[in-house]
Amino acid sequence: MTAPATVRRTTCKSRSSRPLVSAPALGRALVCAVGIAGFVGPTVAEGATSAWVQYQADVPKTIIELQPFRRAASVEFPVQGEATLTNLNPYINSWFLLTIRWPQSGKSESYHLENPSPRTQFLSIDAEHLNGIRIADGGREIECDLWNGGSTTTLQQAQRSDLPYAPLCEDRLYLRNEVSGTYTHLERVTNFLRDHVWGGEQIVGFVKQEFFADAFIEKGGAAAALPLEPATTAGLRAAQIGDAFDRQAVVPEGLEIDVGQKASGLLLGRWYAARDVAGVYVSVIKPQAIVTPLSAAERRSVNELDSVEAGALDYLVAFDLQQLDLGFALGTDHPRVGWSERVLDSVRDPRLPGPDGIGSPSPLVVNGMVNPPTVERAAATFAGGFKREHGAFRYGALALQNHGSHYGFIQEGTVFSKLQPQLATLLVYDDDTVAMKTWTAVEDGLLAHIRYARQNGVPLIEYDEKAGVSTAGALVNSWGPGNWSGSSEEHLRTVRSGVCLVATSTARFLVYGYFSTATPSAMARVFQAYGCRYAMHLDMNALEHTYLALYAHRNGRIVVEHLIDGMAEVDRKGGDELAPRFLSFPDDRDFFYLTEKR
Repeated sequence: MTAPATVRRTTCKSRSSRPLVSAPALGRALVCAVGIAGFVGPTVAEGATSAWVQYQADVPKTIIELQPFRRAASVEFPVQGEATLTNLNPYINSWFLLTIRWPQSGKSESYHLENPSPRTQFLSIDAEHLNGIRIADGGREIECDLWNGGSTTTLQQAQRSDLPYAPLCEDRLYLRNEVSGTYTHLERVTNFLRDHVWGGEQIVGFVKQEFFADAFIEKGGAAAALPLEPATTAGLRAAQIGDAFDRQAVVPEGLEIDVGQKASGLLLGRWYAARDVAGVYVSVIKPQAIVTPLSAAERRSVNELDSVEAGALDYLVAFDLQQLDLGFALGTDHPRVGWSERVLDSVRDPRLPGPDGIGSPSPLVVNGMVNPPTVERAAATFAGGFKREHGAFRYGALALQNHGSHYGFIQEGTVFSKLQPQLATLLVYDDDTVAMKTWTAVEDGLLAHIRYARQNGVPLIEYDEKAGVSTAGALVNSWGPGNWSGSSEEHLRTVRSGVCLVATSTARFLVYGYFSTATPSAMARVFQAYGCRYAMHLDMNALEHTYLALYAHRNGRIVVEHLIDGMAEVDRKGGDELAPRFLSFPDDRDFFYLTEKR
């Protein structure tokens, strides 16, 4: 297939040079601009571009060559060198790579820049400003000095600061610096076993089976009194449960989010507003209460629930997408971009360092936390999906195609791992629309306009566009072909998390599910009972992998409310203060975050 046209690499000559891209919102064109102001580009253009050909090619490449929509511009310094500014995806306009070459010394430096205001700020380089870049914002042009003839530069100083985000140009830009992510004790031990001990993966699997099965199960305490009826929320319906459970209340002993009446109990399947964060709602349920009927096909793909997982208490948190935006960020170490150990030798190409031709994100920087302006608007975070070693298929049809169907992911419009057909995908487009779907090759035409994406296996609940109905995924009870992880006996219950989309003609909610002990069959049944349009698995086995926290902003301080008691153990403490992961310090794992709409 073809792709949007990109702009060839060009050397700026003067202010009168023809611009590389048009920028109508700036009032006039900028020389060698590599952002697009007010631009609505085509999803597909006539004629394959060299960038698109590089993206598709099954050859070793750099992560820059993996970006099919990148645009680059260069400026030469008299005698001294050359600077190249690459917008990794002009449709998103968030991430840039600045490369400076000094021929006299033979040095080449790369800097990963982040534009925190991609809809209003546009970057360019030109021959009239040889010490930095220009920033256009609201009709104004700001000259930002970043380098100076090879001596110690602003960029070098920012890089030596060791800050995850070093401010530049009076906080108009950030330099993303490499930092070490925080590992929990469990992460350190399992990583050591997997990376350095022969048979380490089998040891980790044994520990999970023997010590983590039902380790976090919660059943809920008996309610002291019937709780007050929760307020109704337009578009967010109660779960479909049987008459025998309709007025049953439980005390959710693990719940730390304040919904106003935890002590008196919560009705199963009903929604309660979080008191401290607008647009967030909490519900609790036991799978045994569900009466949603299964179709004949679903009865073949969803197992009967045993008494343990049927009686376990599960928690759901709904985020109103009319009030909150969704983002996604990679951790400092996970998910990686190389080969998963799960893939079969028959689909592994020894010429390639990874399934997409790359073995490292370098020179781009992944730093496991959000930028400073995002912290100020953060409403919630939750842990992402499986690591790369678990993010590919060993069994079934998906194991035999596309190099084992490694799970894809995109941050700020930058492809780190290609989105693969037939995998469950959570997406955020460039207009902040959140969607969930099973990816197809045809939808590669949407890539330019995807700001964030995360794939994680096959769907728990799948939506049929033509029929307009949702059903349980065909591989929910197929442990190998579904890549659900678990014991060799294929029935391990454990703490798990997942996410679903509730979408009606009037409302859209992203719903996070925490399952205190469950198989994928129980997860599918619960999400179906709440009317989810589409659902996918996230992670499992430990509270740090199923982490969720809300953030209330009070008098310049962030008050943290974790979904479950015990999740605070992965945050940092200093006296009475709590520094939450993902906001206050880098983390090794990927995560999602929700922010107040501007």
